[in-house]
Amino acid sequence: MASKTEALKALVEQVFGDKLVSTKLALDELTIVCQSADLVQVATTLRDHPDLSFEQCIDAAGIDYSTYQDTVWEGPRFAVVYHLLSIKHNHRIRVRAFAPDDGFPVLPSLEAVWNGINWFEREAFDLFGIVFEGHSDLRRLLTDYGFVGHPFRKDFPLSGYVEMRYDPVEARVIYQPVTIEPREITPRIIREENYGG
Repeated sequence: MASKTEALKALVEQVFGDKLVSTKLALDELTIVCQSADLVQVATTLRDHPDLSFEQCIDAAGIDYSTYQDTVWEGPRFAVVYHLLSIKHNHRIRVRAFAPDDGFPVLPSLEAVWNGINWFEREAFDLFGIVFEGHSDLRRLLTDYGFVGHPFRKDFPLSGYVEMRYDPVEARVIYQPVTIEPREITPRIIREENYGG
């Protein structure tokens, strides 16, 4: 007898057919991958199809696959993963879509499908630089207005590019290039004969 998640996988494959790039069932969780051009249609069908009814998008997160699992990643660099919940059928599903252009990652906004996704998309834009076409108010959410870059990209330097500090002479906060000197930290070795003595 097929499990509930295996039955969901079969149903999703039947409903979407060639709209899906892949489906994967692992640890009793279903992940589907679709093309960015089909994302809005797939999301709308997942919400509206009576046998699916994924009423809620409970999370959406940007991902930078450039050094996935410490190997060279073959394929598009940026993706967004959506976690959906069907209260009606007590199902969960994960939907992944890759941005086709690594230099300027763009995906369609799903704000019209699930309006609560607004801030999730703003967060992915702010931290990864993924642009959501059609978003009603796409602007930074977590970083400062003058922030340069996208800090969750794997090529973003740990110290950043710009630092801010209060300047007592100018009596305001100023921005300046990072003044932190890169250094190698060598751990101090504690020998047992000197420990606690």
